[in-house]
Amino acid sequence: MLVTVLVGGIWVLSSLSVVGSPSGLLARLIHAYADDPQPRAVAVVGNQPLPPDERRAKAIDACDVVFRVNGFVCDEPEGPPTVGSRTHVVVFNRIVRATPWLFHDYRDRLYLLVEPRRMHKEPTRLPHWWPHDLGAVPVSNREVTLPLSAALGLDTDAAWATTGTMAAWIARTTFPDADLYLSGFSFLDDPEQTSWRHASGDSCPVGKEHHIGREGRLLSSWTESTETGNTYLLR
Repeated sequence: MLVTVLVGGIWVLSSLSVVGSPSGLLARLIHAYADDPQPRAVAVVGNQPLPPDERRAKAIDACDVVFRVNGFVCDEPEGPPTVGSRTHVVVFNRIVRATPWLFHDYRDRLYLLVEPRRMHKEPTRLPHWWPHDLGAVPVSNREVTLPLSAALGLDTDAAWATTGTMAAWIARTTFPDADLYLSGFSFLDDPEQTSWRHASGDSCPVGKEHHIGREGRLLSSWTESTETGNTYLLR
């Protein structure tokens, strides 16, 4: 399957068959939107409500690539520094709840559509309010979702990772040598929660398909492993 995607202001024709491989199209696309062709620091910001913290906000904005997830928030000039304001890559799913920050400067961002529900016959349509001139690159379930599910020990017939953990997995596997900063993952502090609040102000139940305790253990292990010792939590 072929798709046109915007890379560095130029529309190019690419094959979706290689999206998801760290050495394939996915990695090349993310590199195209990074501040540095060889990123040394990458941030993945989840949607946990966090108190203001200037150190955290500066650390996130100092990264060469900043991933944000679904209906995320960013700092405003008149507001307190909390999670930074820069965004290079947006990782989202089809039931994303739009916030005022989701489409800000969207022509300068890469939008990655994760589709684990496609393995369970989810419709392929985007929300009706999606901008007509905004493309979205589907992320391969074979290259990303299934290896992550295997790492989590999930039964792929009934479970898959949250979008936030998928974003962290993409960042870690695409940039194994970069420092990775994780922030806004509430299940690291509360793996037993059955519902969660978002920084944008809304809340929802934790989907029965998610095993957030396992996801928390995986992300925590990255900060403790000698192989992924360049992963850091920004609480």
